[in-house]
Amino acid sequence: MKNKFGVLCFFIIIGIIISFIINLNIGYAKLSFSDFYNESAEQFEIAGFRINRSLAMILAGIAIPTSGFLLQEYFKNPLAGPDVLGITSVSSLFVAFYIFFSQDVLIPDFLQNSFISLSSILGSLVLMVVLLLFSNRFRDKSFIIIFGFLISALAGAVVSFLQFYVESQSLKNYILWTFGANNQANFSQISILTILIIIGLFFTFKSIKPLIGNSLGVAYAQSFGVSQSKLKISIIVASSILSASVTAFLGPILFIGVVVPHFCRMLWNPAQLWHQLILNVVLGVFVMQVFSIISELSQFPINIITTFFGIPVILLMLIRKV
Repeated sequence: MKNKFGVLCFFIIIGIIISFIINLNIGYAKLSFSDFYNESAEQFEIAGFRINRSLAMILAGIAIPTSGFLLQEYFKNPLAGPDVLGITSVSSLFVAFYIFFSQDVLIPDFLQNSFISLSSILGSLVLMVVLLLFSNRFRDKSFIIIFGFLISALAGAVVSFLQFYVESQSLKNYILWTFGANNQANFSQISILTILIIIGLFFTFKSIKPLIGNSLGVAYAQSFGVSQSKLKISIIVASSILSASVTAFLGPILFIGVVVPHFCRMLWNPAQLWHQLILNVVLGVFVMQVFSIISELSQFPINIITTFFGIPVILLMLIRKV
């Protein structure tokens, strides 16, 4: 079984390498290999832009499916994803507050994206603190899903209220942000995103062993010393950091956190969570690279591509459950 899993991951990694190379060569300008390391070349800046784009998709492919995998395993719900806790919605709300209320403030262009990212991170941190405070009050973990749904609905209503009154340019800026951006992150932002994802993965690794025990039953897990409250906190913190960091720098990228874990279970049935985690990471990176290529070729925003892909898959999942 280990050999079969290794072969499966090997072919997906080959696909990642091929798609990464294709992604570097997609764009208006034609580049040569020397343009990627020769700083004196005229196309060096464009080459750096494409490298950042490809790296951003690698990080998104790691973070979003991992967040969805954790939530699906914890809630035992194949439709649970990073949006289930309302993290993306509250991040979008704080970005909306910033864009709509800073419309009369003169802010340099090079600071605009940084302030948007900070607003998104602040929103996710606020919600994470609220979830941690209220999680101990919820004896049934399904109440957390209901709480996240209510928070998402409230955030969406506030954003709609703001959109009704703001000027057209601010509304346009917000809508462009919600499309998702695979080509706007610079190297410093990618460095910060990498650090945040490493922190999120640290809490993820801490959660896997308790999740393995939890999969055998709560009472069985508790008999082996698994703390349900600590597991809940680790899941909330890990999924919040992973999904919020990507939302902050790349915008909301929807449905990937639900669809990729589902495909991983289809590809590899044995219920070994470490295998599932690794498979989510490599398949997530491959899928995001492919979507980035499609986005560049079609000139559609990344979020539109993921939505066109994700909705039919989720509908098929629902139909199969009926």
